[in-house]
Amino acid sequence: MGEQSGELGGLPGIFAEICDGDQRWFGTAGVADTATGRKRSPQDRFRIGSISKTFVATVMLQLTAEGRLSLDDTVERWLPGVVRGHNHDGSQVTIRMLLNHTSGIFSCTDDQEALNRHETHSPELPVQIAMAHPATFVPGSDWAYSNTNYVVAGMIIERVGGRALADEITERITRPLGLTGTYLPHGSDPRIHGPHSRHYTKLFRTEPDAPGPRRDRVRLHHVLGGGGMISSLNDLNQFFGALLGGRILPPDQQRDMFTTVPTHRWISNATYGLGVSSVTLPGGETIWGRGGALFGSWSYTYGTRDGKHMTTVNVNGDWVNSGWDDPIGIFTDLLQRKFSRLRDT
Repeated sequence: MGEQSGELGGLPGIFAEICDGDQRWFGTAGVADTATGRKRSPQDRFRIGSISKTFVATVMLQLTAEGRLSLDDTVERWLPGVVRGHNHDGSQVTIRMLLNHTSGIFSCTDDQEALNRHETHSPELPVQIAMAHPATFVPGSDWAYSNTNYVVAGMIIERVGGRALADEITERITRPLGLTGTYLPHGSDPRIHGPHSRHYTKLFRTEPDAPGPRRDRVRLHHVLGGGGMISSLNDLNQFFGALLGGRILPPDQQRDMFTTVPTHRWISNATYGLGVSSVTLPGGETIWGRGGALFGSWSYTYGTRDGKHMTTVNVNGDWVNSGWDDPIGIFTDLLQRKFSRLRDT
């Protein structure tokens, strides 16, 4: 395990953990708190954004394996009348379409103005906001990233399982794997419990005259199953290592999860499965995992298809000052160096 410090891209701080079998390496640069200069530590927790979707998809596939639902079930079967209006039709949208973003359901986070009118958000509210907009396309005819898909998926899990989504994730994933730093907050609690860095945001503005960063006080619980979870570097490497390595899902559900569809207007050279994606790096290596981006926190967790080699990286800001268009550029460079060296060994 090693450590380095420095400054990268004008962000407050970055840290990463690389796992090769039983060997781990931790590295950090910048700070966890710009006021105190405190460094980021391996134990720090952070908001993982859309990496939450992998946990939700995993729970859904476990329910499928238990025969409690089918990926070909429609949304209407489990949530009658919820997905309806402006050409949305839950009787034409399957659970599989939710999980691989081929549903055509409008993304609720594309209407931040409507979301920000409310202090707290029930699971139903983001869906209602989405239903006030036209569907993006006919279900199954195209691909478009939509956070509403996973809000709806979370609602179905709660309906089928009979308990809160947070409890399903705890009982099925985090507790069995010993992921002590990973959880979906209950209710409207916006805090990160346990050790963590400050999260700083410019509200995704990248222009040179964008206002300076401020501490993140944005309420994030509205994204629920779409992006509300909190985790740590080692927890994410453990989870994805087990998932990629086939130690969480039965073979049929593993095959479903990693059956991908093409994407566009998203991450370059990526395909999307059920809550996971593959990314082909500039050097030709294909890695598997998930990324997450929200106010003040961007993260990537990717590794080899067998789960034996994993890398998780997080920055506690949502901008870069030079050299890259956004933090994904930093992550891609890091992953390229890691996995090209693995290829050459």
